[in-house]
Amino acid sequence: NAGTEADVSISVYGERGDTGSRQLLRSQKSKKFLKGQTDIFAVEAVHLGCLYKIVIGHNGLGSGNGWFLDKVVIKDPVTDLDYTFLCHRWLDQGQDDGKTTRELPVTDTSTFPGRQELELKREKTWAAEKWKFQKGITLQFYNRLTHGFICLYPDGRVDALGDKKNKYGEVFSMWMYA
Repeated sequence: NAGTEADVSISVYGERGDTGSRQLLRSQKSKKFLKGQTDIFAVEAVHLGCLYKIVIGHNGLGSGNGWFLDKVVIKDPVTDLDYTFLCHRWLDQGQDDGKTTRELPVTDTSTFPGRQELELKREKTWAAEKWKFQKGITLQFYNRLTHGFICLYPDGRVDALGDKKNKYGEVFSMWMYA
């Protein structure tokens, strides 16, 4: 349920002004804003110079209107530059902080040297690890302090006092990045 059917709008801000609110209507995909999908839109505007922020959000209408936005990349056809705006948050009245609009500053490439390589590694890692988060999977972590297992069950229960010899048996290492 990370996609949305709500109407999504964006405002782009640069050193020479802003676009005003623009509804993102026509994606290159037949259905827009689906979970795990990259949508591409063309937005006509005067050249804004160097971009520094965007404001993106939705109107909250439609079934399943909550939306998890990973990032927005704007390609400037005049300068051939890419501007990345990282979000990694929900735009949803019932999730996260309840906001359906986010103001996102541009991600300066000098802040994240090797950002493309890091993003590629993140995507490859997630592809290998996402099975652990599918419906019905029980996660268990080995606690070196107690020498027991901590289990996270599909129904939301947590067993932090797990047995030293858990019936699920296997131990795996998991790295979580925030």
